[in-house]
Amino acid sequence: MKLDIIIKNGNIIDGTGKKEYKSHIGIKENKIVDIINIGEKNIQADKIIDAKNLSVSPGFIDVHSHADVALLNDGEHANGIMQGITTEIIAPDGLTLAPLSVKNYQLYKWYLSGILGVPKNDLDMSSIEKARLNYDSKTSCNVAMFAGHGPIRLEAIGMEDKPLKGKKLDHAKSLLSESFEQGAVGFSTGLSYYPNSFSDSDEICELMKVAKIYDKPMSIHLRNHNTDRAFHDGGVMEAIEIAKRTETKLHIEHYKPDFNQSISEVLDPVDKAKDSGVDITLETYPYPVGSSFPQTFFPSYFHEGGPEKMIQKLNNTEEREILISKMIGTHYGNPSNNVWTHIVSDKNKHLEGMLFEEVADMWKISVEEMLCRVMYEESLGCGFRGAPPRNIKVWRQVEKNVMELLSRPDYMIGSDAIPTGGLPHPRAYGCFPRVLGRLRRRYNYPIEQVIQRITENPAQRFNLSGRGNIKKGFFADIVIFDQDHINDRSSFEDPNVHPEGIPWVIVNGKIAVENEKTTGVLSGKAIP
Repeated sequence: MKLDIIIKNGNIIDGTGKKEYKSHIGIKENKIVDIINIGEKNIQADKIIDAKNLSVSPGFIDVHSHADVALLNDGEHANGIMQGITTEIIAPDGLTLAPLSVKNYQLYKWYLSGILGVPKNDLDMSSIEKARLNYDSKTSCNVAMFAGHGPIRLEAIGMEDKPLKGKKLDHAKSLLSESFEQGAVGFSTGLSYYPNSFSDSDEICELMKVAKIYDKPMSIHLRNHNTDRAFHDGGVMEAIEIAKRTETKLHIEHYKPDFNQSISEVLDPVDKAKDSGVDITLETYPYPVGSSFPQTFFPSYFHEGGPEKMIQKLNNTEEREILISKMIGTHYGNPSNNVWTHIVSDKNKHLEGMLFEEVADMWKISVEEMLCRVMYEESLGCGFRGAPPRNIKVWRQVEKNVMELLSRPDYMIGSDAIPTGGLPHPRAYGCFPRVLGRLRRRYNYPIEQVIQRITENPAQRFNLSGRGNIKKGFFADIVIFDQDHINDRSSFEDPNVHPEGIPWVIVNGKIAVENEKTTGVLSGKAIP
């Protein structure tokens, strides 16, 4: 049999955690058809890739990507595929554009424009099935989707601070059930975001009863809004309690110690819950600060009615003064020490890369007033990231903690990438090679262990069958890299830079990256 591709002489790290071994890989159509020591004279294929002195692994799986719109606007998705990410799991935090009616699609597209960007074309997002078709064979990587809490609640009751009960709750549960039937890999919620945070814990339990039927996990960004509505006042204990009461799987998003916390302190409640039988997995990323959109700083009532009402409040002098007073009294994280990453308009584009305090000083107003002004002038189309610490010891402690977390068998990587704006967080371009390259080498972690965390672990957790391993009969999602030289080059001051040391990436048997350049081939599938 003549093969499409043979990868010869590579050091195979198969994703199971086993020691690497040297062999050849035969690919036909979209599958791995053989892993054998083929004699040189017997090799016949349309394409032969010599991987001598290189490592060959399953494609990396990003379990937390905000590339929903970025993939629609540019399916080549160079920032992800050149990292070796062959599968993006989108719609984390409950922030996504399906399933939504035309009216609610327009509303939520506007509301989320600061984090997702704006689709170039209006697409059918009326169901998970229709949404998946917008990605299938139109992207360089595979795309899996969560069923997002935001769209489901928006469809059931609108952008209103009201409890889901009776027929409206039944409608939400029906939408979630349909989403699982149509291929959603889990239920995601972010309880710093809206309309998600209008929910109380009991309401989320009702939705997770549906997830129980389909054996799907809840992927959760922990609550810091409306904590009075939560079991145990929110945080990790709320998430654990929901999983306990509903006997469902729990996946905790971007969970790692803060600068002043120890790993044991943060993971103690998780380990106690696991010891009692709760099925928990977690994710992390290797940077000391995150990225988001400004809605996270605003009190609950501000979000009611959606973007049009929000703009009206920002434009009314009296209401804006009340809003600022409430922001100061109820900060959900201090807005200071952040940097603008994404500004839609040409008028304010020069603010990208500036600290919030710098802009506020320039305009001679408070940071809170500045936030309100930018939000109004940009019609919500703006995003930010944290400013990294000046203290290198803090950086190094965060990175050491991340690698220690990845030594645990229940952890994986979620980049939390937001590939939007002129100066995005560097994790959108460098998260995976940062872990697999400089940090693995610095802290001397076994490469087989790191590969298992970013391939087999997520494939098994989110039931991405036939992926996550180099194995006969599995899909040919493969990364070929130089383990001694793979490195991220994306930095906070220069984030839009691709990594080095990843010469080849193959998705479903087609070459997406060749000699560290994208090929333009869009062989990604909507999976599973």
